Amino acid sequence: MEHVGVEGEAAGAVDARVVPAGECEREPHPSDSLRTFGAFVQALRERAGLSRTDLGARVQYSKHTVESVELGRRMPDETSVERAEEALGNTGALRKAARHLTRGEAGLAAWFRRWARLEREAVSLCTYECRLVPGLLQSEGYARALFENRIPLLTDEQLEAQVVARMERQRMLYERPTVPFHFIVEEAVLRRRLGGTEVWREQLHRVLEHTSPRNVTLQIMPLEAEYHSCMDGPLRLLETPEGPRLAYSEGQESGRLIGDAKEVRVLQQRYDTLRSQALHPKDSRALLEQLRGET
Repeated sequence: MEHVGVEGEAAGAVDARVVPAGECEREPHPSDSLRTFGAFVQALRERAGLSRTDLGARVQYSKHTVESVELGRRMPDETSVERAEEALGNTGALRKAARHLTRGEAGLAAWFRRWARLEREAVSLCTYECRLVPGLLQSEGYARALFENRIPLLTDEQLEAQVVARMERQRMLYERPTVPFHFIVEEAVLRRRLGGTEVWREQLHRVLEHTSPRNVTLQIMPLEAEYHSCMDGPLRLLETPEGPRLAYSEGQESGRLIGDAKEVRVLQQRYDTLRSQALHPKDSRALLEQLRGET
């Protein structure tokens, strides 16, 4: 999402994407990898003493297309990467860099994109939220209410992109039935009637629906809890297919992917402790049913 959205939702599994040879269409949502690749091309071009016109002639691009690639606005095709490699020293650096190119994703924050892609390959995912219903459990009405409350205001197009991206991401819960998804959510979050009573009622129903599969577990952290191991804020954890665990922490207009093993271990310990402090999954569902009955 380019700085839009309350929850980041947004990249990194690094599969190279190639489009047909020729002058590529402009990318509607430039990714960080495209911008980095473009800066790399520009640095090599300038080091070689070539103008954009000179490089364009060698890779069969116009001067303006070379400029778009350098600014991260266009995805270079495989043929042009090979030609640029030969024109800029044939070191193999551009070929290697091109393998990590990814397109931007509408509706996903720049800081969230790497995590969003890691989620798709993870063998387990854990989420603690104290601010809002986790994105994977949100109803469309709730998500829309979140984005309508965004400051500065979003355009209608931006808002729709956010909602579509969030609803699309939820498919993971059903497309990956053998992957454990675990959520811990503060009771206060589930009591907040964001968007009004109808939206709130629909949201409670959606949480019950999304957490009904055997691979999805929800625990509620009750208001009267005397002990709480995650007072430092929201937290996400995942286990990669290769084994290592990663964490993600998010705040105002920012997010941080955490890979340091010691730091992740501490965060995992906090989350595991919080699981013992939260309500049992059956009691959590009972509380949700009770809340829904209050509507």
